[in-house]
Amino acid sequence: MNLSEYARKHGIQYRAAWNRYKAGKIKGAYQDEVGHIIIPDPEENMLMDAAVYSRVPDGPKRHTRLAAQQERVERWAVKNGYRVAVSVAEVGSGVNDKRRKLTALLKRDDWGTLIVEHKDRLTRFGFNWFRLFLEQRGRRIVVVNENDNDRADLVADLIAIIYSFCARLYGQRRSEHAKKMTRVVEQAEAERNGEVNHE
Repeated sequence: MNLSEYARKHGIQYRAAWNRYKAGKIKGAYQDEVGHIIIPDPEENMLMDAAVYSRVPDGPKRHTRLAAQQERVERWAVKNGYRVAVSVAEVGSGVNDKRRKLTALLKRDDWGTLIVEHKDRLTRFGFNWFRLFLEQRGRRIVVVNENDNDRADLVADLIAIIYSFCARLYGQRRSEHAKKMTRVVEQAEAERNGEVNHE
C-alpha cells in the first residue's frame, strides 16, 4: 500500500504518516525509484517468511537423502523470494501423526508459509485438512513438486500401517504377526522388481 492508504487505514493525517515513515516507525516501508512510499502489507509480508519441512522414512541412506531434500527445498524457497525462517528435517513415516519436530514446527508463530517438496513429505493422508487448518490461520502450504510416486516410501508407509494395526489387533503378540505381514509386502515388492529369491 502507499502512504495515503496507510494513513487512511490507521485513521491519521498524511503528514503524521509521513513523520512516522521518516522516523523509521513503519516496519518494511521504503521509497521506490519514482519517490513513492511503499508499505508492505504485514499479512502478505508474513507469508514470505517460510518454514521448510523435509522428511524421509527410515531406511538405508536416510540421512543423506534427508539432507539433500532439505537443501533442495531451501534453495527453491530462496530462489522464489521466501525468507527461510526455520528449516526442519526428520526421519519418520508419513502416516505417523506423532512426529515431534513437525509438531514443534506447527506450534511456532514465526512463519507464514510452510514449504514441502511433495505432499506426502508432510503427511501421507489428510493433506487438504492441513491446508485448510493453516489457511484458517492466515498461513499457507506450498508444494514444490505436486507429482510424487516414490514406491519405496509407499512401501515403508504400508509397513508402518501394518505394524500399527497389528499393535491394535494383537497387543503384545503384534511383532510376530507384523513380521509375517511385512514379509508378504516385501516379497511382493521384490517380485515386482524382479528380485525374487525362490527358496
